Amino acid sequence: MVKLLAKSEIHEFYARLKKMMPDPRTELVYQSAFTLLVSVVLSAQATDRSVNKATAELFKVADTPKTMAALGEKRLASYIKTIGLYRTKARNVVALSKLLLEHHDGEVPRDRDALEALPGVGRKTANVVLNVAFGEKTIAVDTHIFRVANRTGLAPGKTPREVEDGLVKRTPDEYALHAHHWLILHGRYTCVARKPLCPTCVERDLCKFKEKTKESDLAKK
Repeated sequence: MVKLLAKSEIHEFYARLKKMMPDPRTELVYQSAFTLLVSVVLSAQATDRSVNKATAELFKVADTPKTMAALGEKRLASYIKTIGLYRTKARNVVALSKLLLEHHDGEVPRDRDALEALPGVGRKTANVVLNVAFGEKTIAVDTHIFRVANRTGLAPGKTPREVEDGLVKRTPDEYALHAHHWLILHGRYTCVARKPLCPTCVERDLCKFKEKTKESDLAKK
């Protein structure tokens, strides 16, 4: 397993990300806790860009649990058919909309268990909603964050939950609110899966990844 970053290194790691991105935000376009929830459910195994393209039209006709439930699975599917697993996602979104109306007065609950009880909502989705909509210091471990945490030595782990627990434990409180977005954006644009941009990475000297990409490698097509 990769060597762990020291406590002082972790602080410096986040300080550098904060300097680069003082106010990081999700790249999903949303207007409310409900539209955020729907967008995150739709984003599973899909890009934020593809979700935003679909929801731009969808949210014009259905942006509340009531209007979404009324839209129905078939019509909803027609709006999101460019997104992977769209039929299953349409079924889940309509079902969760109905449950929000029945059990939460049409409001998205600020409660992990209640969120995870909704169709199509797992721990990662709940963490995103709690962090973005309600300002909770949660970290939703997706493929990008999993990669960054393991490569750098920030919080290595064999499973997303193990990485999440490690990040929550090792992230200084002053950085906890935005840690999710700093790490996901770093993984999405710098510490990418193939040929990470190590030569220009601000974390290069801290990172414990042994197989760092060289400038000559990046020059190759």
